Amino acid sequence: MGGHTRAFVLASDLIVVSPGVRRDAEVLQWAQGEGIPVVGEIEFAWQFCKKPVIAVTGSNGKTTTVSLIAKVLEAGGKKVELCGNVGTPFSQRVLSENIDYFVVEVSSFQLELIKAFRPYISVFLNFNQNHLDRHPDMQDYFNAKKRIFMNQISTEYAVLNARDEMVTCLVGGLRAQVRLFNKGNESLNPNQLAVLEVSRIIGIPDAIALEVFKGFAGVEHRMEKVRTLHGVEYINDSKATTVEAGQWALMGIPAPIIMICGGSEKNLEYTGLRELVKSKVKKMIVLTQEDGVREKLHRTFDGIVPLEDQADMREAVKSAQELAVAGDRVLLSPMFASYDMFDNFEERGQVFKEIVNGL
Repeated sequence: MGGHTRAFVLASDLIVVSPGVRRDAEVLQWAQGEGIPVVGEIEFAWQFCKKPVIAVTGSNGKTTTVSLIAKVLEAGGKKVELCGNVGTPFSQRVLSENIDYFVVEVSSFQLELIKAFRPYISVFLNFNQNHLDRHPDMQDYFNAKKRIFMNQISTEYAVLNARDEMVTCLVGGLRAQVRLFNKGNESLNPNQLAVLEVSRIIGIPDAIALEVFKGFAGVEHRMEKVRTLHGVEYINDSKATTVEAGQWALMGIPAPIIMICGGSEKNLEYTGLRELVKSKVKKMIVLTQEDGVREKLHRTFDGIVPLEDQADMREAVKSAQELAVAGDRVLLSPMFASYDMFDNFEERGQVFKEIVNGL
């Protein structure tokens, strides 16, 4: 808790909570026990917001989607602030002037403590297992996610993934106008289809959005091609902190793959990846400083793929380089959080890139 003593908390008029603080943290219980208001940072910023908000949540793909929405809107002549869970806090940007829209990435942790937050457009991309180190079960995690719609009214919009059963089960209970994306037979990927639906609501021609999609190089730390050395391609996917993100990465590149994975525990289940790993991964380098994570990956993948344990990024990359031959791909796709060794996934990806670029 650092400097947050009980006396300091009880002398406060308002507690504004970072997403990294659990809602059952003792420091918050002190405040709530004394009737001191506790709000999340998103909710706090919302009180000062004068422009419409486009908010995006989901288990995977949020950062790519908000980044694309911002680029499409800008290409369509709109002035945009991109903020939230993507890196810059909403509260740091909310007083910006001459803005048409705020595009805000919101996580379940941020949605847990909203009260009045009401986006003009709310987007729910997908739902799958994640953050079970913070949420007691999947239902609690889902309940937090769906709060993105709770204050919307009939003049606002809810954009939902038509091919995600958990997401579409919400349709009947929403007051906002529902727009579905990913209905099937489209040539674009689901994230692009979500962006296209948002741009249509804003009134931006499809041709502008499609042109932006063509030139979009992706976001840092998400399937980011770092370099090719001696015919070996090195890929930074540090943002992959879930099973599904790792699956998407493995499906997106050809074999053979040397996969660096591991980190801090999120209480997720990895057995569903066995066949994919068996078919595409040449070796799995388990990079973690947590015994439980190491044991889980060995329990899941022993006999499926050769495994090697490392507790240092430099040694993991060095080992991958020694094994790799021309045509291989070295993929950092951790599928776990970064907190065993790094402050966040950005630092983890940056360290990987620096090591790879120094080879």
